[in-house]
Amino acid sequence: MIEAHATARYIRTSAQKAKLVLDLIRGRDVNHALATLRFARKGIAREVEKVLRSAIANAQNKEGFGGDVDRLFVQACYADQGPSQKRIRPAPMGRAFRVVKRTAHLTVRVAERPQKVVAPAATPEGAPARPRRKGAAPKKKTGAARATRKEAKA
Repeated sequence: MIEAHATARYIRTSAQKAKLVLDLIRGRDVNHALATLRFARKGIAREVEKVLRSAIANAQNKEGFGGDVDRLFVQACYADQGPSQKRIRPAPMGRAFRVVKRTAHLTVRVAERPQKVVAPAATPEGAPARPRRKGAAPKKKTGAARATRKEAKA
């Protein structure tokens, strides 16, 4: 199973705002996640889309990748808090208010879903699928089964 990740550092948003968008795509297929980000009404969705596309490209370039992007899904995505810039804004009566300009580090991890294993063929005709429960009532015969039984007697 292939795993790849991408990180965008020092993105000019708060980690709390980025988390709102990342929660929308966690666990989804990459194509579905890209469509969700395209129509999300948040400014940070564009940055998350860039990181997701980068993670997909990283997975494609890894050795052992099956080549099917449709099997990739967003395994994990999170936003860590980056350094904050402190600025001062003038306030009335000679005072000053502090403005905190936050940054975030966005990380998206994609992985390949395991291939689905096809179950073995059903049991042969006439054999019960599983053993009958002790004391269970006998199975009722269907119309076709009764007809073949009558033909066998005759």
